[in-house]
Amino acid sequence: MIRTENEEINYKTKFSNGEHSAFSDTTIDKGGRNSGFRPHELLEAAVASCMNIHIRMFAENHNMNVSRIKTEVSLNRNEPESAVFEYKIEVDGKLTGLEKEKLMQIVQSCPVKKTLSKRIEFKNIG
Repeated sequence: MIRTENEEINYKTKFSNGEHSAFSDTTIDKGGRNSGFRPHELLEAAVASCMNIHIRMFAENHNMNVSRIKTEVSLNRNEPESAVFEYKIEVDGKLTGLEKEKLMQIVQSCPVKKTLSKRIEFKNIG
């Protein structure tokens, strides 16, 4: 569970899971101070981090020699009725072509990607 609390500075918001915390904010042109991650950037970070971790775990569990994984995710919201997560993945290491191909396939089962691909609802529990 993530909890948030506003800061005194306009729109700066602290978020925490009880163990780690960081800040979100909005851009200066929207009245914020750009003093933290924008909310949509946090969505991008969730997808990119999950993809990176998921590939790394699979590679380690299958004794693949991976030295670096770099993921980039951008949320394209240009179409009013859709949101498209565009991503790029780079994997370095001593890998065969088949191993690299398998790592690019396994990213499709990233848990955050799977969650965001389902029908989403919002329910007020308070």
